[in-house]
Amino acid sequence: MRQFFAELEIETSGSGLHDITGDLARWVSDQQMSDGLLTAFIRHTSASLTVQENADPDVLRDLGDFLSRIVPRDTSLYRHTTEGPDDMPAHIRSALTLTQLSIPVHGGRLLLGTWQAIYLFEHRDGDFSRSVALHLLGD
Repeated sequence: MRQFFAELEIETSGSGLHDITGDLARWVSDQQMSDGLLTAFIRHTSASLTVQENADPDVLRDLGDFLSRIVPRDTSLYRHTTEGPDDMPAHIRSALTLTQLSIPVHGGRLLLGTWQAIYLFEHRDGDFSRSVALHLLGD
């Protein structure tokens, strides 16, 4: 059994889903591990990770629109407003989504479905540097 650790830095520019599949797949391939489990953990409270469809961009837009409807950027709804109207909604959106993903690895490749990709879901409006901790365990 072997294990590897790394941190992946992702630059975001505004809210939305940022495809990080290629970055994760390259890192897994570089470790030359045949079979195992990749854990990805985002080290922030206003962004998240998700596995979603990568074929139709309307899926990603609909997800963003849905979260905007259920968690509006209305400062009259929140106590925590000192960091701007996008901050507290970003924390709530992060709480409703995932901060960690586990993805099987087989034959040195991520076992994603045909239409799946891994996304960093930025919930804030500005430019941010996001850190994703990676842990690969296997043979």
